[in-house]
Amino acid sequence: MTEVAVHGRRANKRGIQSREAMLEAAITSLATGDPAAVSGNRIARDIGATWGVVKYQFGDIDGLWAAVLRYTADKRGDLPAGVATEGTLSERVAALINTMAIGLRRPESLAIETLRAALPRDHAELERDYPLTAAELASWKPNWDKACERAFADLGVDPVKIRRVAALIPAAMRGITSERTLGTYGNLDDAIQGLIDGMIAYLEK
Repeated sequence: MTEVAVHGRRANKRGIQSREAMLEAAITSLATGDPAAVSGNRIARDIGATWGVVKYQFGDIDGLWAAVLRYTADKRGDLPAGVATEGTLSERVAALINTMAIGLRRPESLAIETLRAALPRDHAELERDYPLTAAELASWKPNWDKACERAFADLGVDPVKIRRVAALIPAAMRGITSERTLGTYGNLDDAIQGLIDGMIAYLEK
């Protein structure tokens, strides 16, 4: 991570390392799926610090959650769309979806789901109570859309279809991941392959 300013202060190397350690610890706590982990005091306790120390780094609870989300986004980069920039249409769709299937089981993704489940669903309420967190979440969709556009840019695919696929895939994959977490008698590998086949057929049509 590059040198950053923390609430107007120039962060030194030690400060950056301390901040990253707090974010990693917060992700570990949130990734347990425990709703009680979505608490500034709980995160502070889990990382062996006081809320005052955490607040010094992030300003308030909104700053902490926004920083957690930004940190996961920085680690993720263009994934999963970034792996699907070469090969045939079928190969790219399969690479995108299979990479997402793996990524959604990583601690960072589990932490995001725990945090999102505890935040207000209503956009107006979220933006009022957690403006920094809302802004970070809102930035993800255009970034994801652009990554998907780049993934299929040289194949002449209808951009409207790419936009619709970009909207569908994360929702569908979270549903499959949720089924895996809850436990199911269904064959989720078949579900993933069915999604891949369906997306290929739609984009090729």
